[in-house]
Amino acid sequence: MKKTSKAVWSENPKQNSILAALPKADFERILPDLELVPLPLKWTMLESGDHVRYLYFPISGIVSLIYALEDGSSSEVALVGNEGMVGISIFMGGDSMPSSTEVQSTGKAYKLSRKVMKREFSLGGKLQQYALLYTQALICQTSQTAVCNQHHLLDQQLCRWLLMSMDRLHSEDIVITQEMISNLLGVRRESVTQTIGQLQKDGLIASRRGHIKIIDRAAMEARVCECYEVVRKEYLRLLPPVPDADPATVL
Repeated sequence: MKKTSKAVWSENPKQNSILAALPKADFERILPDLELVPLPLKWTMLESGDHVRYLYFPISGIVSLIYALEDGSSSEVALVGNEGMVGISIFMGGDSMPSSTEVQSTGKAYKLSRKVMKREFSLGGKLQQYALLYTQALICQTSQTAVCNQHHLLDQQLCRWLLMSMDRLHSEDIVITQEMISNLLGVRRESVTQTIGQLQKDGLIASRRGHIKIIDRAAMEARVCECYEVVRKEYLRLLPPVPDADPATVL
């Protein structure tokens, strides 16, 4: 394989946990087919029902899986960061997904074509194993989100959402508007504003226009419902650890 200079690689595929966990031979086999793409804010990567042509492995940012209703309302059912992938219908036997995918926090991803992913699945190697384990973890997240939205207070839902987002950004600070949060949670903006105000009053977060920062993570983890920990533990159980890769690493 032709070596790539260090200057060229400002990003590294191994900043994605699934790609980082692949054995050397498996990784090098797909490396020529990985293409780095930007994830601009609010980009709809896939609409509901679209034919899925690529699998995306985020290395930064957050992608939301969103279900929309006929009346135009919608809500987020799952978050994807550099622990996972977007476009699982490619290897699950379907051509499309009932949800749309939208970039919630800007970042970058490596995309892999449908053809290459199907080839890798036919080999039955580690990429197949990790892809199926990730799908199981994602199902846990979507199921727990549905339960959380039905049974827990907005205060707890917002804490869960903030913690999950910060985990995927590897930061305690997120750039997002209250309107975006209300759309993702499927609730009124006024309710989000009131809840954020209370969390700030209680010293858990600092909020300013388009910005939220967790100030007291321990207090937020004590306040959140059990849904956050259920999902977190399932991801830890099933998936390889999220890497702290050096973007300048020579491949």
